[in-house]
Amino acid sequence: MNATVRLLLILISALVAAPAFAEGAPPEPNFLVQMAPLIIIFVIFYFMLIRPQSKRAKEHKSMVEALQKGDELVTNGGLLGKVVKAGENYLDVEIAEGVVVKVQRGQVATLMPKGTIKSA
Repeated sequence: MNATVRLLLILISALVAAPAFAEGAPPEPNFLVQMAPLIIIFVIFYFMLIRPQSKRAKEHKSMVEALQKGDELVTNGGLLGKVVKAGENYLDVEIAEGVVVKVQRGQVATLMPKGTIKSA
């Protein structure tokens, strides 16, 4: 008897569920509608992170290329000095009277206004 009741319940539940499956799934949204949030996130990411960073990198590169003798600078290591000789890839920077160090051009953090060393 138990098996008959179970079989009857299974058949009734299958008959009740059959119309729901017969209707089919709702139509899928358009591909652009699905991709719109990802596109919006990428555009925001581009304008808030990628573009400003590339602009800063371009400005830094032009500043490093324009360095010449007499410019005062700060290196990425925090040394403040004055350029005494500018080579193609390296700069000779005087960080104290009579103390000259060789620095890669790419390690220059900022260019300081003239007279900064005297006031420091």
